[in-house]
Amino acid sequence: MTTPQEPTVKAERPKKAADKSGRTRAREFALQALYQHLVGKNEAADIDLFTRDLSGFHKADSAHYDALLHGSIAEAAELDAAISPMLDRPMVEVSPIEHAVLWIGTYELKHCLDVPLRVVINEGIELAKSFGGTDGHKYVNGVLHKLGRQLRPHEAGPA
Repeated sequence: MTTPQEPTVKAERPKKAADKSGRTRAREFALQALYQHLVGKNEAADIDLFTRDLSGFHKADSAHYDALLHGSIAEAAELDAAISPMLDRPMVEVSPIEHAVLWIGTYELKHCLDVPLRVVINEGIELAKSFGGTDGHKYVNGVLHKLGRQLRPHEAGPA
C-alpha cells in the first residue's frame, strides 16, 4: 500500500542584499537617518552627509532617499498629525524605529503616488521586521492599513 505523497512546497528564500531594489535600500537608509534625527536630534544636512558615506549607499535610489529624509523632516508635524489618530497610545510611547517607519510610510502614501498602497504597507512591515522590536511590524501594519484607507481610499477598497 502506498501513501499519498505530500506536495512539495518551495520555501521562499530570504531576500539577499543583492536582491533589494534601489528604493528598498533608500527606505533602509532613510530609516536609519530618521532614527538619528528622532533620537539624536541631529540636523538633516549632517545626517545626510553621514548616511551617504555608509557602505552600500551607492546602490540606493538617492532621489527617493532624499525625498523620504528631507520630506519627512520638513513635514514632521503634518505626518505626526496624520498618524496620531491611528495610534492606540501617545506618539511619545511609539519606539523611534516604528515612528520613523510610520513617517516613511505616511510620506509615501501622501506624495509617492507611483508606489502602490500594498507596496508602501509591505515595505513598512519589512523595515519594522528588520530594524524594530519583536512585534513592531504588526503595529506598523495596522497603522499603515488605517492610513491607507484614509489617504488612498480608491486603492484600499471597502473596509
